[in-house]
Amino acid sequence: MFDYLLQWDKKLLLYLNNSGSPNFDGLWIFITEIKSWTPLFLLFTLLFILKFSIKQAIQRIGILALLIFTIMGLCNIVKIGVGRLRPCNDEAVNPMLRILINPSDFSFFSGHASSSFAITVLVYLLLKDKVKWAGIFFIWPLLFSYSRLYLGVHYPSDIFVGAVVGTVLAWLFYRGFIRLFHSTQSKPISNGQ
Repeated sequence: MFDYLLQWDKKLLLYLNNSGSPNFDGLWIFITEIKSWTPLFLLFTLLFILKFSIKQAIQRIGILALLIFTIMGLCNIVKIGVGRLRPCNDEAVNPMLRILINPSDFSFFSGHASSSFAITVLVYLLLKDKVKWAGIFFIWPLLFSYSRLYLGVHYPSDIFVGAVVGTVLAWLFYRGFIRLFHSTQSKPISNGQ
């Protein structure tokens, strides 16, 4: 069964990667760069500042920074522990790929997918009651993650697991944030009785 899943993973990657076109290669290279998304991160920060008090905005930015640090650390530990070669570096796969970039670290699980889903899910949960159109933020992790398949640097399972890990971790951070900050803010004020 596991061998079947690995073969399916490889076939899906080859299909998605080889469906690319040189006309769009530059666009997907741009999309995969974290610095390309700086305006989105600035928007997240601005929304926190506009929709909450300064103290509440700092709390939200702080929990987001802690989540980013955690997901990046976890991803690096798992990548080293699992040691799965990226498809672009695997001699059994790379002759069949369109390789446009060539990172040298390991593949499982995707840092792009895990971090983008973690950030987006947490930002969405923190802003959904204040920003009705917050669901549109999910375009970012979908494009960001797909770019890794287009460029041949991750298998679909790397992306899927990264998205799940990022989503679960974001939800856990959100629950912790609510317990930590909202339980202390929502306690009734005693009038001395």
